Amino acid sequence: MLPKAAIERIARKAGVDRISQDAIRELQITMDELGIEIAREIAHAAKHAGRKTITKDDVLLVARKK
Repeated sequence: MLPKAAIERIARKAGVDRISQDAIRELQITMDELGIEIAREIAHAAKHAGRKTITKDDVLLVARKK
């Protein structure tokens, strides 16, 4: 799970001026769940290509779908 400070930095880069601690915690949980889902899709792409190792191209392929 990403640290709270990292979540707050991401929110600020997105234009958020103020964010509550509850919102940061909920965003941490949500980003963790989304990250796991995306990682599974990336792993599936590598497996489909007959590889065990995830490559940059796998990441970019899945990122383009989002």
